[in-house]
Amino acid sequence: MGFAGSAEWCRDRAWGRAGGRVREPGPAGRMPAARHGRIPAMVPARGRRIPPPGLLLFLGYGFIVLGGIGVSLRWVVDQAISAPVSLPGIVAMVLLAYTIFTLTMVLQRKQAARGLAIGLTTLTIPAVPLLLLGPVPAAALVPAVLGVALFLGLNRPSVKDWLSEP
Repeated sequence: MGFAGSAEWCRDRAWGRAGGRVREPGPAGRMPAARHGRIPAMVPARGRRIPPPGLLLFLGYGFIVLGGIGVSLRWVVDQAISAPVSLPGIVAMVLLAYTIFTLTMVLQRKQAARGLAIGLTTLTIPAVPLLLLGPVPAAALVPAVLGVALFLGLNRPSVKDWLSEP
């Protein structure tokens, strides 16, 4: 065997003669690209790189929920000064954990993420009657339309196919 940089040493490593497991050459007697130390191109699972529109809408909704939780944390921390454990604090922390976990599962394309995403979508339901009782009842139309769009988008077959990891 030659030096580490020599062509002979590289050939011996590629053909498995230098103490590694023996590898078989590919077509035309050449080794595949990954066997020569190059990283193969990342191929998306099932040929799709971008999530379906229903999931993109859900991801946007999820990040808006995270932003809302972040804005409300100041109030939760102010309450924690007077009472270390409070119902609004517990609700905010549970919602924060649930939202982060659901978004992580969706980004990892897990099958279980669909049910969690539909669960997070139900946050739009109590917003509708609360806004109907407010000073501008027409504002209830926004969460109602968003909730319907999210629910229909998450139940499409393309979303079920994209969330394919067990």
